[in-house]
Amino acid sequence: MMGRRPMSIVTSFRRQVLVPLRENGPLLMVCVATGVIMLGQGVIAPVLPLYAKDFGVSAAMIGASISVFGFARMLLNLPAGMLSDRFGRRLLLVAGPAITAVGSILSAFAGDIWQLLAFRFVAGAGSAMFMTGAITLVTDISTPENRGRMLGLYQGSLLLGVSIGPAIGGLTAELINLRAPFVVVGALAAGCAVWALRAMPETHPAPQPEPASGTAPAGGATMLALRPLFTNVGFTLVSLVTFAIFFTRTGARQTILPLLGDERLGITAGGLGAVFAMMALINLVAIGPAGAAADRFGRKRVIVPFAFVTAGALVMFALTHDLTLFLVAAVVQAIGTGLMGPAPAAYAADVIAPEARGVGMGLYRTYSDVGFVVGPPLLGWIADASGGYGWPLLFTAMLVAGSAAVFGVAAPETAGRRVEKVPEAVAAET
Repeated sequence: MMGRRPMSIVTSFRRQVLVPLRENGPLLMVCVATGVIMLGQGVIAPVLPLYAKDFGVSAAMIGASISVFGFARMLLNLPAGMLSDRFGRRLLLVAGPAITAVGSILSAFAGDIWQLLAFRFVAGAGSAMFMTGAITLVTDISTPENRGRMLGLYQGSLLLGVSIGPAIGGLTAELINLRAPFVVVGALAAGCAVWALRAMPETHPAPQPEPASGTAPAGGATMLALRPLFTNVGFTLVSLVTFAIFFTRTGARQTILPLLGDERLGITAGGLGAVFAMMALINLVAIGPAGAAADRFGRKRVIVPFAFVTAGALVMFALTHDLTLFLVAAVVQAIGTGLMGPAPAAYAADVIAPEARGVGMGLYRTYSDVGFVVGPPLLGWIADASGGYGWPLLFTAMLVAGSAAVFGVAAPETAGRRVEKVPEAVAAET
C-alpha cells in the first residue's frame, strides 16, 4: 500500500491540474499571466510596510500605503467589469499589466509618502483591470460542476506567484535596497502586458457594440443586471466572507504581522519573506483538493469550517511572543485559507447571470477590495490606540468567524450534494 501512494498522488495531480490546463488553452494562458502578475505582487508583500516606515510615518499611514492599492481596485472593479462585458476580456488583460508596470516603477522613485500613495494607486488601477478580466474569463469557460476546480487552478497560479514572490522581494531588498523590488515588479508586469497582447484569446462570446442612438444607456443595463445581486442573500453573505478574508490578508498579514515580527520577534525582511512564502506554498498545495471538495460537497461545507480555522490562527498570532508559536500560527492560517480556496468565488459565480459576468464579478471583487482598503488603516489605528498588535489581530479573528457563522446559517447552497437553490436562479430573475 505504501508503494502505491506516490503513484496515486501523481495521478491525482495529473488529473486535477495537468489535464485541464493542457485541454483548455484559455485557462492555461490566463493562469500563466496571473502567476506572473502575482509573482510581482508577492515581491512587494514583505517590503512595502518597511519601505513606507522609512518615511517616518505612523502605523496608520503605513496601512494606508497598502490599502491605497486596494482603494483603486475598489473604485475601478465595476467600471472594469462594464468594459469587459462591452468590449471583451482581452482589453483588460493587456491594459491592466501595462498600467501596473507604470505605477510600480514610479513607486520605486517616490520621494515621500504622498508620492508613494499616488503611484500605488496607479498600480492598483491596473490590477483592477487585469484581475477582473482574468476571473471573468475563468467563469466564461467553466460550469457549476467544474467551477471550483477551474477557479482552483486559477487561484493556484495566483498562489504560485505569491509563494515565490516574497522570498525574491525580501532577498532583493536585503541585497540592494527597499526600492529595488518595485522595479522588479514593473518589469514583470510590462512583460506580461506584451505577452497578453500577442497570445491572450478572447472568451467573451459577443462583446456588445456601441448603443444605437435613442437606446437605453449602458449604465442602465448594468444596474438592471446588478439589481438581483444586491437583493440576493447568498451573494451578499459570501461577499461579506470575502470582505473578511481580504481584510485579513492586507490588514492582518501584510500590515500587522510584519510589524509584529519586526518589533516583537526581531524577524528581518528576508525572514518575513520566507514565512510569507511558506504560507503561500501551503495554500498552493491545498488549492487542488479545496476546489474538488467545493464541487463535490458544496461551497458552504468548505467555506465555513476553514474560516473558523483562519480565525483561530489569528488568535494564536495575537498571543505569540516567540518564534515557534508565530510559525505554528502561520501554518494554521495557511491551511485555513488554502482549504477555503476557490469556494467563495465559485459560490459568487454560481449566482451571477451569464450575460452579466463581467460586471457581476466586478461587484464581487469590489466587496473584497473594500476589505483590502479598510483593513490596513483600521488595524493600524487600533494598533496605535492600543499600543500593541494583539487587539488588531483579535478584532480580525472576530470578523472572520462572525461572517462565516452568518453565511453558514443564512446562505443557500449552490453546488454539491445538497443544493438548496439552483445556480441559474438569479439569472432567471433577471
